[in-house]
Amino acid sequence: MTNLTIGRSSEPARRTARRGRRPRRSIAEKVHAVGQNRIGALLLLLATVAAVVWANVSFGAYESFWETHLSVGVGDLTLDFTLHAVVNDALMAIFFFTVGLEVRREFAIGELTSWSRAVVPVVAAIAGLVVPAVLFVLIARGSGQEHAWGIVISTDTAFLVGALALIGPRVPGRLRVFLLALAVVDDIGALSIIALVYTADFNPMPLIIAALGLAGVYFTRYLRGGRGPVYATLSIIVWMSFLASGVHPTLAGVAIALLVPVYRPNRRDVEHALDLARTFRQSPNTEYARAAANSLRESISINERLQSAYAPYVAYVILPLFALANAGVQLSPEILTDALGSSITWGIVVGLVLGKLIGVFGSTALLRVFKLGEFGPGLTLDRILGGAALCGIGFTISLFIVDLAITDEAAQNEARVGVLAASVIAFVLATVIFRISDASRPDEDSGQTLARPIDPARDHVFGSADAPYTIVEYGDFQCPFCLKASGSIQEVKEELGDRLRYVWRHAPLEQVHPNALAGAEAAEAASLQGKFFEFERGLFADQDNQRPTDIIRLAGELGLDVEKFERDLTSSKVTGRVRDDMLDAEAMGISSVPTLFINGRRHTGPYDAQSLIRALAATDPVEAPAP
Repeated sequence: MTNLTIGRSSEPARRTARRGRRPRRSIAEKVHAVGQNRIGALLLLLATVAAVVWANVSFGAYESFWETHLSVGVGDLTLDFTLHAVVNDALMAIFFFTVGLEVRREFAIGELTSWSRAVVPVVAAIAGLVVPAVLFVLIARGSGQEHAWGIVISTDTAFLVGALALIGPRVPGRLRVFLLALAVVDDIGALSIIALVYTADFNPMPLIIAALGLAGVYFTRYLRGGRGPVYATLSIIVWMSFLASGVHPTLAGVAIALLVPVYRPNRRDVEHALDLARTFRQSPNTEYARAAANSLRESISINERLQSAYAPYVAYVILPLFALANAGVQLSPEILTDALGSSITWGIVVGLVLGKLIGVFGSTALLRVFKLGEFGPGLTLDRILGGAALCGIGFTISLFIVDLAITDEAAQNEARVGVLAASVIAFVLATVIFRISDASRPDEDSGQTLARPIDPARDHVFGSADAPYTIVEYGDFQCPFCLKASGSIQEVKEELGDRLRYVWRHAPLEQVHPNALAGAEAAEAASLQGKFFEFERGLFADQDNQRPTDIIRLAGELGLDVEKFERDLTSSKVTGRVRDDMLDAEAMGISSVPTLFINGRRHTGPYDAQSLIRALAATDPVEAPAP
């Protein structure tokens, strides 16, 4: 085989290598990426400040506004609500609906589908529920408000994600996944406690109607069309039934969301939609447009469509309105003095700030010591410590439970002061921890060493396990330069023989190569039948044709069990495996492919066969890293 002399130092290589890089995003794309996380958190913060200012300028006007009554009814059937109740009972049901959608998704196709993957955030979330509640009860003992321990149990997911985007570490990928999974379990605990502990005047009879409505929600998925109006009607019936039963009506949103179907897009359905879109492009008319649009929409689960539809309203309208209606605490010298001496205030501050920190970080550290669960590169204890500090922001559900658990107005003020103070302290503490963590990892050392040791039981390894030389490639099956690098590595293998082992890891550049992620997942599905490298060669051999039908055809040509292969394509094991490699790549700052590591050190410069051999010779032979 002829040696390849493609190097990044030459001008042609520099021009073409750009195709293997993630493109620079426009300002609009960056704003959209930041989008709901930062902007939603900013709006929530602004609404909180506005509520505090409003309440302190004129508490009477603030209170009377939110106590304004609204009546809706037909004939003798009338519903009467205050504006405050409309926000807390009706609009917040939509917020809890989106929470339920996320819970459903995570348990069906997300981070919580595999126990080994889920054990760390699940244990951390449980400890983060228990420890704060215990600390609150100990500190608030004798105040008569010990039953309000639910105030300190929950983390505000909106503020958590927004704050992480604002002040998080340089490489937040794995920490973000960990915190989101933790927040889902945290939300389940908080919602269960609201239902079991803070439900008064319970009347079981309306729940029979609610159960029938929920059954209708479940079976609506089988309707061929018109599901939207049916879902809306049944949701209103279920919400009203919860309201009549005494169970807080916001929980109706969670119950409905858990019954909404969620699934990964079927590749054949997606391809059918694309074919219809091409037909419309060739012969534009209303019928083809409608068919293409419907087919594309139906290829995405109802759960994900609803999350996309409601998320902006929740982030930009509902949560800021909730803050405006509930964060209006008076901060007069007398109230602040009372709060400083209140065991309720200190119970909340200690419960949220220290309780969450001790519960989340302490349980995670123990799991790491005993080697239980999965910790990927980037999910280090110092970053987990910062994330645990952020979990002390318990704003939304904390204020929500203040209104449910405490009836005394003075005690409510003290509790709200505690929630606001705890959120500020948690934010500042997390900022300090993340800055110290980043300072301990200077930029110049970032990504120069292979972050995750090679594990023969997990990695795709070609060559002898005890080979003294190792090349690890982070690549993309649609990248022509990865194909050339693989050819160079094959030449090196022919020259060094059993002294070299080669490891492939995924770093698909989705913005450059639209089918790269699908190819990576397909290769992982093939690996479950022992044909990873055969499938890799097939993908590299035809880089221009990697649509779903091409991938299925290749599986058949390689003699794979095609039915099993198609099932595995959407399994959490396959998608999680690819995502783990992508998070590793993010942790090491990999933004272009191929990126090679030679004996654990990042390779810079040309990657033709002779250059790689010289680079290997310049390093001392090493034993295979242990997993």
